Amino acid sequence: MGTGFCTKLGKTWAKAEKGLNDAVSRSFVGKYFKLQARKTCFIKELRAATATFLTMAYILTVNATIVADSGATCSLSDCTPPGAPDCVVKPNSGYETCLARIRNDLVVVTALSAMIGSFSMGVLANLPLAVAPAMGPNAYFTYNLVGFHGTGSMTYGTGLAVLCVEGLAFLILSASGLRAKVARLIPQSVRLACAAGIGLFIAFVGLQAHQGVGLVGPDPSTLVTVTACAHTDPVTGACVDGKMRSPTFWLGMVGLVITCYGLMKEVKGSMIYGILFVTLISWIRGTAVTYFPYTQVGDTNFNYFKKVVDFHRIESTAGAISFTNFNRSEVWVALMTLLYVDVLATTGVLYTMAELGGFVDDKGSFEGEYLAYLVDAGTTVVASTLGGSPVATYVESSAGLREGGRTGLTAVIVSVYFMLSLFFTPLLTSVPPWAIGPSLVMVGVLMMKVVKDIEWGNVKEAVPAFATMVLMPLTYSIANGIIGGVGIYIVLSLYDYAVWVVRRAAKMRREKNQVSAAAGGDQDVEMT
Repeated sequence: MGTGFCTKLGKTWAKAEKGLNDAVSRSFVGKYFKLQARKTCFIKELRAATATFLTMAYILTVNATIVADSGATCSLSDCTPPGAPDCVVKPNSGYETCLARIRNDLVVVTALSAMIGSFSMGVLANLPLAVAPAMGPNAYFTYNLVGFHGTGSMTYGTGLAVLCVEGLAFLILSASGLRAKVARLIPQSVRLACAAGIGLFIAFVGLQAHQGVGLVGPDPSTLVTVTACAHTDPVTGACVDGKMRSPTFWLGMVGLVITCYGLMKEVKGSMIYGILFVTLISWIRGTAVTYFPYTQVGDTNFNYFKKVVDFHRIESTAGAISFTNFNRSEVWVALMTLLYVDVLATTGVLYTMAELGGFVDDKGSFEGEYLAYLVDAGTTVVASTLGGSPVATYVESSAGLREGGRTGLTAVIVSVYFMLSLFFTPLLTSVPPWAIGPSLVMVGVLMMKVVKDIEWGNVKEAVPAFATMVLMPLTYSIANGIIGGVGIYIVLSLYDYAVWVVRRAAKMRREKNQVSAAAGGDQDVEMT
């Protein structure tokens, strides 16, 4: 009887699912997104969108944490007491309270950027590709431009102005069709090494204490060393009671193992499960790993966390953009670097996703290509005005493609998921850094796979690629890696260029001599 009931229930569900799919396919929505033409249906698109969102939802907390490390609009006046020396780089309850408020803003900014970008990608380009703030450019913005807690070469407002202008330049390149042509000028070895180098940089960030598991820290002799301290000296930052004794570090390692096992078994949303496990354990008060210790900051965070559902309005980051100091040289260097990274990374990922989905034709183009380029560039401009970092097409879209996503309806449903996340900011902003750190390390791992395509047997290709990858984490600068890699490639190409010039000149002389000889022979004939 039980088996018969299950069979009947299964047939009823299959009938209902078919009816829903047919109804949507015949509707305006189905015709607009070309569901039947692309041999897909509503349920399949819904399943693809869910898989995509689960694999990229980590960006809500990870991006907010990284960009908040810039200090944003927080200043010495937010410290306790106001204007206390070094309060922005040392533990300070007033400054940390301001940072917590900034993180709340940036979770909303991240969700809005992903919602707008994914919706536009779906409706305008009709592609099943999700868009959100990109890993790499956000780290460059925070740690290389504004600096940790505002200790960099420019202010948060000026940094946002750089992002806005870069987004506009990127939009013009996309609209004019120059974007793909510019990308082709970059040596392939450096282009591939950029992704790997950014991955190493992100992993290095995830291993530190500020927004990671705290495995590595400063050392006066070796620059960096293993730490994972339970307690550190507030002045020197050195371990007080020995290394590798931090309970939060070991909890983060458990999260890393969970994520790894999930990825090994191709479980969708593996990064989310690792973050979720560590976060739930860290929400328990009174433990050695709690995110809510019985302190002023801990109590403030816990009181906000208890709201669970709350629509947080952006209070500090929106409109912080400033063009006041835009005439400085470092601003233009940053602008060109970001534009370079965007042309390489965003274009490459978008093409890769299109190829994976089978949208690219024999000529190397795909339906919706032009509008897809405009979407990610335009959304970057919008994100900068809200206080966020550049956006890009997400590699995690491949999860939806594997589930059968074929149309822009997948991206539209992803945008709906991000819209719903706006109402759960108390939970999303209470994710501890030791839960996010392992996901940063895993992002680095996944970005390293491109190194297999570098011609390591060719010194001209290998050395620039290696320099690009190594300089990014070791100099703590994505820009240094790019400049170093391209510079070395140019130097190593000078010999080939010189040989080409010599051979070209010799060929031109031979041709000139032949013409002269022919002209002399003609004159002799005429005289005869």
